[in-house]
Amino acid sequence: MNIKKQLGMGMVSAALGISLISGGTFAYFSDSETTNNTFAAGTLDLAAEPTEIIQVENIKPGDSMVRDFELQNNGTLDIDKVLLDTDYTVGDANGDNTADFGEHIEVEFLYNADKLDEVIYQTTLAELRQMTPEAVNEHVFDPLLGEQGLPVDSIDDLVVKFNFVDNGEDQNQFQGDSLHLEWTFTATQETGEEK
Repeated sequence: MNIKKQLGMGMVSAALGISLISGGTFAYFSDSETTNNTFAAGTLDLAAEPTEIIQVENIKPGDSMVRDFELQNNGTLDIDKVLLDTDYTVGDANGDNTADFGEHIEVEFLYNADKLDEVIYQTTLAELRQMTPEAVNEHVFDPLLGEQGLPVDSIDDLVVKFNFVDNGEDQNQFQGDSLHLEWTFTATQETGEEK
C-alpha cells in the first residue's frame, strides 16, 4: 500500500475515533415523571333467595302453588337484564307417559303476592323451556323490573304461581311422577359508558 493510502486510512480512522469519543461525552438536560394508573373492573353478582323456590309433593290436577323469591344485585355494577333459562327432567314412575308432564304445569309470573290476578306472563313449563332467555326477559323481567333493571344493592321480589292444569281429560299417566325444575338466572351488564 502506498503512503498516500496509508495516510488517508489513518486520517479516516482518527476522525472516526474522535467522533465516537465526542459523541460519548455529549451532555444534555433531562427529566422524567412516572404516573401510576389503575383499571379496576366491577362485578356482576346476581343472587336468588331462596335457591329452592318450590318443593311440593302429592299434587293433583287442579292444584296451584304460589311461591315468592328474591333477585338480589350484590355486585358493584347495575344489572341491565335478567335472563332465565328453564330446564327440567320428568321421572316417569310407571313408564307409561305419552305426554310431557311439563305441558301440564302452568307457570304464572305475577306482579305481587297480594294481587294474584295481576299476571305478567303465563305459559307452561314445556313452552318456557323452548323460549330463549332473551324472550323470557322481554315477557317477564322487562315488565317487572322496567328500564332501571336491577341497580346495585337492590332486591326485587318475584312471585310465581304453578298450576297443575286439570284439562278435563284422563291424566292418570302422571300418577306418581315427579318433575325436577331447574331455573338458571343470568345477569347482563348495562351498556358501557365514557368514564
